[in-house]
Amino acid sequence: MLKKVLAGIICMLMAAGTLASCGDKGTTTSGTKTEATSQSDTTAAATEAAEVENVDIANFTPPEKGDTIITMKIKDYGTVKFRLFPEYADKGVENFVELAKKGYYDGLKFHRVIKDFMIQGGDPLGTGTGGESVWGGKFDGGTDPHLIHVAGALAYANSGGTDTDGSQFYVVTGTVPTDDDFEYYSQNGLALSDNAKEQYKKVGGAPWLDGSYTVFGQVIDGLDVIFKVQNVAVEQSASRPYQDVIMESVTVDTYNGEDIHWYLDEYEKFDADEITNSTGKENLSISNFTAPKEGETIVSMKLKGYDGEVKIKLFPEYADKGVENFITLAKQGYYDGLTFHRVIKDFMIQGGDPKGDGTGGESIYDKGFDGGTDPHLIHAAGAVAYANSGSTASNGSQFYIVTGEVYSDSEIEEIESYGYSLTENEEEVYKTYGGVPWLDGGYTVFGQVFDGLDIVFDVQKVETGENDKPKEDVVIESMTVSEYKDGEVRWNISDYK
Repeated sequence: MLKKVLAGIICMLMAAGTLASCGDKGTTTSGTKTEATSQSDTTAAATEAAEVENVDIANFTPPEKGDTIITMKIKDYGTVKFRLFPEYADKGVENFVELAKKGYYDGLKFHRVIKDFMIQGGDPLGTGTGGESVWGGKFDGGTDPHLIHVAGALAYANSGGTDTDGSQFYVVTGTVPTDDDFEYYSQNGLALSDNAKEQYKKVGGAPWLDGSYTVFGQVIDGLDVIFKVQNVAVEQSASRPYQDVIMESVTVDTYNGEDIHWYLDEYEKFDADEITNSTGKENLSISNFTAPKEGETIVSMKLKGYDGEVKIKLFPEYADKGVENFITLAKQGYYDGLTFHRVIKDFMIQGGDPKGDGTGGESIYDKGFDGGTDPHLIHAAGAVAYANSGSTASNGSQFYIVTGEVYSDSEIEEIESYGYSLTENEEEVYKTYGGVPWLDGGYTVFGQVFDGLDIVFDVQKVETGENDKPKEDVVIESMTVSEYKDGEVRWNISDYK
C-alpha cells in the first residue's frame, strides 16, 4: 500500500506545477486527492501498444569538436555539461541557448526534486508556476523518437502539451525498468521500440514520459551531480528541497574533445544517505494534540445520520487567516447542508464545496487566500486543513479531515528514502496516531479533531463511485461555533469503543 501511494505522489506533485502528465505511473489531482491510479484502473479495457519504428536512439551520440554545449554550475554540488540536439529539437535548443546567454537561469533553483524520477528548475518564481521562453510566453518544442527519457536526458516541463514549453526544464534520473515493467507499459498503450528498451535497460530513466515532453539535451559529464541533487531532503507535499539547490551559472560553451561520461557507474560512488539527512530541519514540538482551554473557540460539526458531533480545536496562533475564514463561514451557515464530496479510505474526507464536485467554494476574502503552513501543525489523523489547487495561496472554503494510516519504523524509513525528511517528533506522531506525512508543507493545517474522530473514520468507509464521490450523500447537517467548557478529549482513534 505504501509503495503504491508513494508512486502516485510523483505525478500528483508534478501536476501541481508544469510537468503535468506521468502516464501509467501517474495520478490526477483536484484539491487534495492523492491516490495512485494506473491506466488499467481508469479505462474499461487496456489495449496493446502499437508497434513503433525502431529508430536509432541519439541520446548517447557524442558531440563533435566545435559543437555548442551547456555548462551548468550547481552551487555546493558541482558542474554538469550537456550535449544539445538541434537536429531533433531545434526550437528547444535555440530557446535554452538564448536564455542561457542572457543569464536567465543564473541564480535560479531546482524547485522540485523527486528521487528516482527527475530534478526540475528554470522557474524565476521558484514555485513551478512561472517562466517563459526567449520569445515570450510559450512555444511548441515538439518531440522526436530519436530522443528518449533515459537517465541524464534534458527536457522541457509542460502543462499538458509540448506547445506549453517555456523556460522550465528537468533532468531525468529515473530507475532501470524490468521486462515486467515493459509489458505493463505495453498493456497500457505505451509503445517503446526495441532500441529504446535496450537503452532503458542499460541506464534507466522514465519511459512513460516519452512522446509527451521535448527532450533536447543529454548529460555528457556530471551525471553524478544530478544524482546527488536528487537525494536532497524535500518538503513532503511540493517536493521542494528544504535547502535551496541553486544554479550558480548556466553558460553556453564549445565542446573541445573532453572526456565524456554518459553512465553513472563511470563516476566515484557517493553516500546518498549523507545528502538526504543534511537538512538542518528543526525538531519542533507538534501542537496538534494541545487540549483546548476553557473559553476557547471551537467548531462542532453534526453529520446527518451519524450520532454525536465532530469537535474541532482551532490554532489561530499558527493559522490565523485559516481559522478566521473557517469560523466566519461556519457562523454564516455556509457549510450547513453541504456534503463531503470526496472520500478516500486511509487518506481523508473532503467537503466544503457548494457545488459538491470539488470545483467550487470561496473564502470570506475577495478571492482565495494564502493560509500558509506552520511546522508545529502536521497531517496527523484528525488534522483539519484546506484543500488547494497547487499552493496555499488558493485556499477557499474546501477543507479535509485526515484519516491516514499508522506507520511502522520500516515504513517511516521508506518514506524518508524518497527524500521526505521527518523530525523525531513528527515520526513519533505518525507512528502513534497515524496520518499522511507527505502532505506536510503543502497545505494549511488549522485544526484538529478532539472528539468525534470515530465519526470521521466511519465516513471514510462509505461506498464511493467516480471521482471518489460517496454514492450516498454524506451531509453536514450543521456547523456551529461555540466556547469550549469541558468534556472528554479523545485524540486517538483507539480511544473510541
